[in-house]
Amino acid sequence: MTATAVQKAALAVALAFLAVGVLGFIPGVTTDYDTMSFAGHHSDAMLLGIFQVSILHNIVHLLFGAAGLAMARTAAAAKLYLLGGGVVYLVLWIYGLVIDQTSSANFVPVNTADNWLHLVLGAGMVLLGALLTRRVSAAHATH
Repeated sequence: MTATAVQKAALAVALAFLAVGVLGFIPGVTTDYDTMSFAGHHSDAMLLGIFQVSILHNIVHLLFGAAGLAMARTAAAAKLYLLGGGVVYLVLWIYGLVIDQTSSANFVPVNTADNWLHLVLGAGMVLLGALLTRRVSAAHATH
């Protein structure tokens, strides 16, 4: 059986999450790796020298990637992954905007670069989930 466009998109997003999760554990790709903590804003570890990461942050990326791999197996689940995951990242973006980044509420942790990435990622996932399945639904309606 051939994968639909939404399944391919979900798979691509899942692979990107897995790559980011793995890269977050590689010294050199992650600067100040020796300061990485399990959680909290005290970590100075930065993926690509830009995005603040922690062990928890990397694990979340790996889990999102694994979920995406599993959900990309069917078009309905792939759509749910993209829409639901996108909403989660949009909520995380808002959370990152409203918390004090130096407080204990910043347990993920996030910084300004993470916030921008979460906005783009969340919006992109929602758009992919909505637009790629809309085409499939419209095509089925015309047959």
